[in-house]
Amino acid sequence: MKISILAMTLALAYSGLTSAATPQQILAELNAKAGGSSVARGEKLYRGQFGGEIKSCMGCHTEDARASGRHVKTHKAIEPLAPVANKERFTDMAKVEKWFRRNCKEVLARECTAQEKADFTAYMLSLK
Repeated sequence: MKISILAMTLALAYSGLTSAATPQQILAELNAKAGGSSVARGEKLYRGQFGGEIKSCMGCHTEDARASGRHVKTHKAIEPLAPVANKERFTDMAKVEKWFRRNCKEVLARECTAQEKADFTAYMLSLK
């Protein structure tokens, strides 16, 4: 009985440790799914105008992803998107996928492709 409790405790502790990642690890995982990424395509995606309810990523995140933004509909404050300005960005794959799913639907009126996710993340990580 003690061994199974110990094993369960270690498994829970390990699972907590593995949820944290660096932005570079997140990009590597996205690149593996997409076959690579392009900073230029990512910037085009960030700055582009699309057919969703919110026409552009910049609508909420501002022209400079290193600055704080505000959601155009709810007016809630949004912390900077670029990891250089917000160390919590792109450090949890579950959150990254959640926000891509939600924001891509709002801006692109569809889910992002694996390529778009990798490109967008590459652009965010390129900002200094």
